[in-house]
Amino acid sequence: MISDSESHNSPSSHNSHFLSPRGDYRTLLSYQKSEVIYEITYRFCQRFLQKGDRTTDQMIQAARSGKQNIIEGSKAGTTSKEMEIKLTNVARASLEELLEDYRDYLNTRDHPIWDKDSQQATYVRKQATKTPLSFEGFRDFTETRPAETIANIAICLINQANYLLDRQLKSLGAKFLKTGGLREQMTQARIQVREEQRKNQDR
Repeated sequence: MISDSESHNSPSSHNSHFLSPRGDYRTLLSYQKSEVIYEITYRFCQRFLQKGDRTTDQMIQAARSGKQNIIEGSKAGTTSKEMEIKLTNVARASLEELLEDYRDYLNTRDHPIWDKDSQQATYVRKQATKTPLSFEGFRDFTETRPAETIANIAICLINQANYLLDRQLKSLGAKFLKTGGLREQMTQARIQVREEQRKNQDR
């Protein structure tokens, strides 16, 4: 039987102080939006861009990268905040690239980009507040509306996702500065164990 003092000083008891619990990335609103963005982008490219077009591949890959790197970052955060920050940054950069592709599509075809305070953009933002957010809320638009409407919907969602990722990165950066990476936390945990053992021996 393990005594209370042994349990308190065991490495596993200290692991809980520096190993983050694995979060469910599906609960992240940034992930939910990125998943919808990917679904919309895939269908947009299939409907309005030519197969084999380099832009098609780039847009689908950028949308997928945004989604996948949020997943990988969330999983990596269990043991490495540095990697979580890095992968979240990759997701943010991928969505920014996709945003520019949608803007280019509209600009080169002389289609307007909705003002953020327009009635259309406000409606999309309202639709995107539903939780949990899923593609089903946008399926009808994606399958029936013209290209310029779908592109603008995607732009609204990407701007929202980027805003959330910026907040996520700010929070991750602040936490990293406060607690350090895994190596620093493990070192501190070892120091704490030795200090507690020394105190117990001195009693």
